[in-house]
Amino acid sequence: MTIELQIEGTADYICDYTFNFYWHNNNLKPDSTVPGQNGTTFTYQDIVNELKAGGDVSITGNVGKNFAYSLGADIKHLEGSGEIEKAGRVFIDGNVGAEAGMGMVAGTLYIKGNIEYPLGNIIELVSDVQDYRKFRSITDILCNGKGNDELITNEFNESERTLILKDGVPRGTVAARCPCNSKIVIEGDAYNGTGMLARKATVIVNGNAGMNTGSHLNGGTVVVHGEVGEFAGAYMKDGKLIFLNAKGFIGAGMEGGAIYSKHKAKTSPPAAKSRMKGDDSKLMRELMDAGRVESMLYNKYEPEEEKQKYVEVHMRDGSIVMRKID
Repeated sequence: MTIELQIEGTADYICDYTFNFYWHNNNLKPDSTVPGQNGTTFTYQDIVNELKAGGDVSITGNVGKNFAYSLGADIKHLEGSGEIEKAGRVFIDGNVGAEAGMGMVAGTLYIKGNIEYPLGNIIELVSDVQDYRKFRSITDILCNGKGNDELITNEFNESERTLILKDGVPRGTVAARCPCNSKIVIEGDAYNGTGMLARKATVIVNGNAGMNTGSHLNGGTVVVHGEVGEFAGAYMKDGKLIFLNAKGFIGAGMEGGAIYSKHKAKTSPPAAKSRMKGDDSKLMRELMDAGRVESMLYNKYEPEEEKQKYVEVHMRDGSIVMRKID
């Protein structure tokens, strides 16, 4: 089955699997009709349901922000499993806004018009449809292979599940939700959200990385041979995040895992500095090419157990008693 629609102007949130999140007090209303349609009345929900069923969606017109956002993810916030599921194909006969495919983990995009950078978790392949450029999720290729597809500029070693991104294209959420043992090397800088929700992948950035690097990391490893932006390691559940320096605060709301920084970093609760051990130094030598002495000088941060809160109580005799707060 195929959904076909024509859009006048530009429509946002098309094929966005997170479309009914509340964001800045705005409800995106999945049952609302996609604006600007000519002769059809499809809703955001209709389009996502078609893709979840493995169908095709064909759009003539331009799509803007949040295009194909988390495509292929069974979103937990929407009472899903959080796992990856199959998704259909999307054909866009028009232009596509920046950050297309952020968090995308399945499905295929065919795009005829211009595409703004940065991209999301997608990579271009030699197209099998005339006049269209073809994109698949990086996570999909890492775990399921490239099949008959051929990468453009970049390299993928299927037997070792190692992807080398050397095309210089800025990408965000690289290896999002990746559940398989794999490795991604980014030759240059990375955009925001590198390794988001990754479980097993190792992402190596031979440059700097943007905001939310390692956010929600869930067992994977993110290595940045440079600087990371604000909110690195936010809401980490498990895994390792390693970098040379951080622009802003790190570890906000982290539940598990460890963050390593060559330079001291500012932390947000519950992240706190912890003691480097022999295994930690060994890891720095392996992943950061650090010498023996240098590896011992890295700073390690982990979630700190919530401290019992006390309040000062001044007694009549002038003494002070610390009383627990329930």
